[in-house]
Amino acid sequence: MRDCRLMLVGAVVAAGLAGTTPARAEEAADPKPSHPIEVRYVVATAFDTGTDTSGPGEFESWVVNFPLPVVIPFPQGYHDLRYNPDKHVLAIMTGEGPVRAAASIEALANDRRFDVSHAYWLFAGIAGVDPNVDTVGSAAWAEYVVDGDLAHEIDAREIPKGWSTGYVPLGRSRPYQKPVPPASSGNGTSLFRLNAGFRDWAYKFSKAHVTLPDTANLQKVRSLYQSYPAAQHPPQIVKGDVLGSGTFWLGDLLNRWAEDWVGYWSHGKGTFTMTSEEDAGYAQALTFLSQSGQVDFKRVLDLRAASNFTVPHPGQTAAELLASETDGTGFSGFIESLDDVYLTGSAVVNEIAGHWDKYEAHVPSAP
Repeated sequence: MRDCRLMLVGAVVAAGLAGTTPARAEEAADPKPSHPIEVRYVVATAFDTGTDTSGPGEFESWVVNFPLPVVIPFPQGYHDLRYNPDKHVLAIMTGEGPVRAAASIEALANDRRFDVSHAYWLFAGIAGVDPNVDTVGSAAWAEYVVDGDLAHEIDAREIPKGWSTGYVPLGRSRPYQKPVPPASSGNGTSLFRLNAGFRDWAYKFSKAHVTLPDTANLQKVRSLYQSYPAAQHPPQIVKGDVLGSGTFWLGDLLNRWAEDWVGYWSHGKGTFTMTSEEDAGYAQALTFLSQSGQVDFKRVLDLRAASNFTVPHPGQTAAELLASETDGTGFSGFIESLDDVYLTGSAVVNEIAGHWDKYEAHVPSAP
């Protein structure tokens, strides 16, 4: 009964939120409604393991805790949307992978029921963390999003002697060949740079208002990584960059590639911290949409919280790590990472959506 009630409310909201009734819900099909739904913040997540309200999952964390009580049908996307009409916050579950993420974001921005022209955007998800940089449970705000898919590849069994990887930048003939392809290259680019001032503001604001809890489970997980000093501290909020790849990879050699790949595309300015699937698709869609003025790319953030390490602990093989994460027990810090990405991200979303008079016309920035 609860979901039925929410669907009815969703129909009312989809009709425009301004003097509407359920009888006028057919206006939701109007490609140019007279009263588009105001959206101050769009929160994008990738997945859930249950229903919107049973989880656990990235989407469920926001639906239940924020909360997002209104269901808005979204047949052109992966999953129905959720909305908070008091805070004007809209959440989308894109589905996993860069293709679903890009298609879902494009579909949402082109849905004439919504006005997202001045909306802020946040991708809030879980990720693998490089133990050379940080630890399980930490949350990282990215400035650089690097595409880990757009490339040439030679099978590992045929890599020339002296090459560190079989992965070659698109348009180049050997790994990390200079010059780095520019953004104007006809082959495209693998680098997306978000608004550094806004990212720094989000980092400072969340760090000042959020303390990420430590747990016995996280302490046990990081105790296995004693040879990684950067992983030997409780969860924290940091600034760190993300590699987005549709392939779920792990292991020491691929982790070294990820570090080098992010460094290459960012001209040494980025630090590989989190590995994810959707972020390059998310950033690419918003880049294209900003070119037509449908969204403001200066208002885009990317946040990831670490659910697991990208490499096995000493004494464990990469295959054993993969088996441990796919045998039904899941990622080592799964529940904590879901909590941490919500705690960190919601602090920023609530601040901006709740003080719209302050942020509607001016994107916050930190020096």
